[in-house]
Formats: sequence, structure tokens, C-alpha cells
Amino acid sequence: MSAEATNPANPGPAAPAAAPAAARRKSRARIDLRRLGRAALLGPAARGKLPDAIGHVVEAHRAHHPDADLEPLRRAYVLAESSHRGQMRKSGEPYITHPLAVTLILAELGAETTTLTASLLHDTVEDTDVTLEQVREQFGEEVRYLVDGVTKLEKVDYGAAAEPETFRKMLVATGSDVRVMSIKLADRLHNMRTLGVMRPEKQARIAKVTRDVLIPLAERLGVQALKTELEDLVFAILHPEEYEHTRELIAGNAAGPDDTLAQTADSVRAVLREADIAAEVLIRPRHFVSVHRVTRKRGRLRGADFGRLLVLVAEDADCYGVLGELHTCMTPVVSEFKDFIAVPKFNLYQSLHTAVAREDGQVVEVLIRTHQMHRVAEAGVVALGNPYAPGTDDPADGERADPTRPGWLSRLLDWQEAAPDPDTFWSTLREDLAQDREITVFRPDGGALGLPEGASCVDAAYAQYGEDAHACIGARVNGRLATLSTVLRDGDTVQLLMGQDPASEPSREWLEHAHTAAARIAIQRWLAAHPGGTGDAHAEEAERAAGSAAGEPAVRPAASEGAGATRPRAADVRLDRPGATVRLAGCCTPVPPDRITGFAVRGGVVTVHRAECAAVAQMKSRGRTEIDVRWGDTTECRVTLVAESFGRPHLLADLTEAIALAGVDIVSATVEPPSQQRVRHTYTLQLPDAARLPALMRAMRDVPGVFDVARAQHRAPAP
Repeated sequence: MSAEATNPANPGPAAPAAAPAAARRKSRARIDLRRLGRAALLGPAARGKLPDAIGHVVEAHRAHHPDADLEPLRRAYVLAESSHRGQMRKSGEPYITHPLAVTLILAELGAETTTLTASLLHDTVEDTDVTLEQVREQFGEEVRYLVDGVTKLEKVDYGAAAEPETFRKMLVATGSDVRVMSIKLADRLHNMRTLGVMRPEKQARIAKVTRDVLIPLAERLGVQALKTELEDLVFAILHPEEYEHTRELIAGNAAGPDDTLAQTADSVRAVLREADIAAEVLIRPRHFVSVHRVTRKRGRLRGADFGRLLVLVAEDADCYGVLGELHTCMTPVVSEFKDFIAVPKFNLYQSLHTAVAREDGQVVEVLIRTHQMHRVAEAGVVALGNPYAPGTDDPADGERADPTRPGWLSRLLDWQEAAPDPDTFWSTLREDLAQDREITVFRPDGGALGLPEGASCVDAAYAQYGEDAHACIGARVNGRLATLSTVLRDGDTVQLLMGQDPASEPSREWLEHAHTAAARIAIQRWLAAHPGGTGDAHAEEAERAAGSAAGEPAVRPAASEGAGATRPRAADVRLDRPGATVRLAGCCTPVPPDRITGFAVRGGVVTVHRAECAAVAQMKSRGRTEIDVRWGDTTECRVTLVAESFGRPHLLADLTEAIALAGVDIVSATVEPPSQQRVRHTYTLQLPDAARLPALMRAMRDVPGVFDVARAQHRAPAP
């Protein structure tokens, strides 16, 4: 039974209070769940009659698909109810309430009948005696495929790899049918809504996976309605104090006299009536995380900051008509204008964005879109019905036009095949999904490549040619010769210059410029297979690269440590090989009292790894000699920590102060550019006593805005 399943009627203290519209939805959902719980206890209805328990699902489904055949839903409910009968959630509710709630979420988004049928059955194979063959026989191959796609792998078979391998399986299934991920997202949303009775540590673990994997996937599939609620639920669990402060801001604004948005909405309606443009003008409140981000950006908020205006019209041309009237009759803020109709986002999103300034100095943001664009903006791929149905028009060329196989998903599926182990896949997946903006670059032949923002010509080469890109010798960007390290911009034209030598090999320096997982993994695989082809063996090179990325000066020449610095020594490690030079591996940054092991590498050096480091198994598989090592009496150590935080003024100063108060020296620090209001700080620290590390990490986590502090981890080289 799903480990996430808890109390559907009482979400507990961790569940957030929502903005008014979301609150009404949740209240209605709780009433529905109580009703369907009672209905489930009474058992299924007579043969051929729709059970009362799915009445709310049917009502929502008919609102989007009035002519839908409801018989599959009836049969799916009957099978699910009978199969889950006797299984209970932690609240004591019948377990059937969970698949019913998940199906209701999808029905309200406009999912078609096949998706809803699979949603009702999505836990039967995992948690009951129902088999995939039975599902296929009773409901067809499509439903069987969807149910299989969301069925978890057993921990008894996969151990610690069960979660990453389940996500790998799910993503591969999504590559053939995007509806698989739609069901998973709805499943996670209901489980997040009902997470309150879980232990706090389990709530945090589930919330972090939701934040790192599920929310980015919802964004990429365009399912904003699910993404925004998931963000708020994660925010409430991982940052309860900041969440409570944001809730108070929203509640205070709702209770106050400021009606800026209502007044501006009335003005917009008057302008459009005068222009004879039929439009619906709505106030769209910001969700909690959005308000929090605006607070970080602007400081004190005013009425207009708590929401935006949404203008809905019938036709694309009307969108530009509305824009013209607003810019003519009101004061536009030109810098805020964006046209996502002419150039849609990679996740199908289309809308015009603008803003108008009021006489009191407040700026009101306005979104302009058609009703169909709004459906897609809220529900993403779910709003497309069944994109695989016979008679569906073939998608146009270009990844943005193909909802069944978006470019980001194709790239993800390509590199995951080369990921050597579950840990590498899991860490690379999170990194890949953290790249939440995409660019499109064009080839001279008219084709296009979708790449994450920050990608270089190296990434373009591997995106276009796969492992044949090893032979790339240069590039032209917009007609001019460019190095392979050149960072590309949206709209650039890239011509890749390929060598003719079949023995061409990639440079290890390309790893420094590879921004995509596909490029990094392909280069690492080649270097691992040809340790003599480009210099030193790849294991040593990977350690040096990892140490450099972590800001670990203990493995660098003294000259690289900055003016006035002295060469630091590694933490005291005792060998059975006197006289050997000790180097702490940058890939896992061991510190006392970690369990450690060592390996002899070139130049008489012994590299020391944490025993559980992924590189250890790979070194053993290559026949490297393992050296018995242990910590000496000295407890002084050096460690690299990564602090993840929301951006805010003075955050770096506050973190530095917290470290200093803990009596720890900062050897080096780097701060990555903010992304989605999130900032990553990397510190290399010298601790006088390794025992201080847990207290130091707690002190850093206690700094307002910091949501995670962890030891630096680096991918081991591919075997």
C-alpha cells in the first residue's frame, strides 16, 4: 500500500491554509471524501448502475466531455473497490477514497476517460491481487500500460534503489505516453494534501522529492494547477515559519481595505466595453510561494502585489486587441511585456503578459489569453485529451509543438540509458530538472535543438550527434567561428564542425563546459573507457575535477589557493604504507568519524574515500589496489557544505556569521547565480574538531531562508 497514504479528512498541522479559491476546492474535496467514504463502505451499486461514490467524478468528467462513455469508469470503480476492500488509510477511511480523490483531481482538469479509468485502478496492481494481465483483459492495452507505468518497484527486489529506479521506469513509460506522469502528479498531490499524520522526518523526505522531481515535472508538462498547489504544500512542510508569515500577509491583505485589484479590474472592464471587445476579467490571487517570492524581491507588499488580473477572450486576435486597448487607455509598463502567444513556452504555455501603472504608483500585472489557452495553462498535457487517439492531427515539427514527446523528455530519456547506476541517475535527474528554463537554437538546415539555459556548443554537439560528437572540432554561432565553450542564447544559429578522423576523441576540458546530462555522461563514458587517450587515468581526473568543483583546496597546488594562503594538509590519516602522500577525495569529502578506505593512484598517492562513496565500487571493479586506512588522533578536518536557500538581502552575511560563531574557518565560498529565487552557497570549511560538524550544519539550517544544508556530493565517473 502506498507509504504516502494518510488521513484524507484531517491533513494535520503541516497542510497549508490556501488562498480563497484553493480553500474552496479543498473544503469541497473534504466533503466529497467523507461522502465517498460512506458510499465505499456500502459497497458497489447494482450491475450497470453508476455507483454513488463516483458521482462527483462523473459530474466533473461530463463538464469537459459531455458525450463520454461512462461504462469503463463504472467497471473500474467496481474492480478497484472490491480489490481494495478491507484496506484502510491511516485515518481509518477506506483505501478506495485515495484512487477516487486522485481521479477527481484529473477529472476536474479535463482528463479523458482512459486516463480516469487507469487512475481508479492505479494502486490495484501494486497493493492488491489484481494483475496487469487482468487489467489488460478487462480494460485494454492502453489502461494496462498506464497502470503499469505508475506501479512502484518493490523494495524487497531493489532495496535502496527502488525509488530512483521507480522514477526511471515511470519516466521511460512517460516517454511513450505522457498520461502516465499526469496520474503520478495527481497521486502525489493527494498524498501531499493528506501528509499531516506522517512523522515529521517522513513528511520532509517526501516533500524534498516532491520539490526536486515532481514539481519540475509538473512545470515541464504545463500542469500549473497541480504545480502551484504542490509548491505551497512543500513550502508549508519544509519552511513552516516562513509559510506562516506568508499566510499572515495574505490574510491581512484579504481583511484590509485595499481594493486595488478590484478597482483596476473595473477599469479594464470599462475600457474593453467601450472598445466592444467581449472579455472576462478575473482577479487571480497569487499562491503562497508566489507571494513569498514577491516579498523577497520587493520587500513590503501593497494590494496589487497579492494577485494579477486575468483577461479571457475568444480568439487569438482578441488577445492583441485587448493589449492595444490597455496600452492606449492606461499607462503600460513596457519592460513587463512578454508575448508567449507568438513564442509559446516549451511546456505549451501561451499568454500575453503586460502591466499597467496606477496613479498611486502601484503596478498591476495583467495576463491576456483565450479560454483554450487558459485550459492548457492550468492543465497542460491533461487538457489535450488523448493525444494518441486515431484521427489526432500529426504534431508539427519542432519540440514545442509536440506534446506527446517534448524535447526535454527526449533528452532525459537519452541520457538515462547511459546512467551507470541508480545513484548517478537520481542525482543527475535532480540536476537536470533544476534547469527550469529552455532555449531553442537553430541548425543551418532549418532544424532546431531545445537546450537548457546556459548550454554551450559542447551541449549542442551531443544533442545533435550523440556520441559521434566526440569528433566535433569547432562551431560557428550566427555565422562566426566560436569555441566549443561558447554559451548559446535563445534563437542562435549553430553550425557544428565535425572532424573526419575516426579516432577523434573528446577533450577532458569539455566537462567544464558541458551543461547537459547527455553531454557529461557521454564524455565521462569515453574517458572511462580510454584512460590513456587524453592524459591521466579518468579516475584521478574525476577526483581533481570534483575537488575543484567543491572548492577543495587540499588537493590543489598551493599557488591556486590565493594570495597569502598556505598549503593546507589533509585530515590526519594513518596508513599501512608509510611515506605515501594522502589525498582526501573531492567526490565524497570524508571527515572523521566517517568510515573510510583508500586506493593507490599514480605518483605514490593514496586517495581516501568514504566507504559508501559510489567511486569505491568503480575503483574496485577496475582492479585498483585497496589500502587499509583509518583516522589518526587529530580531529581537525576540512569539509565542503552546500547550503540551499531562498534568495534574500544579507543572506550571505548571515550565513557567514553563523559559521564564524560556530568557531569554524572559511577556506573558500562560492555563490551560484539565483534560479527561481533559489540560491546555492558552497563553503569549504576548516573545522578544529570534526565533532562540531552536526552542530555547524544545524546552525546554518537555522538561518532564515535556508532550507537545506548537506555535505557536497559529486558524481563518480561512469564505469
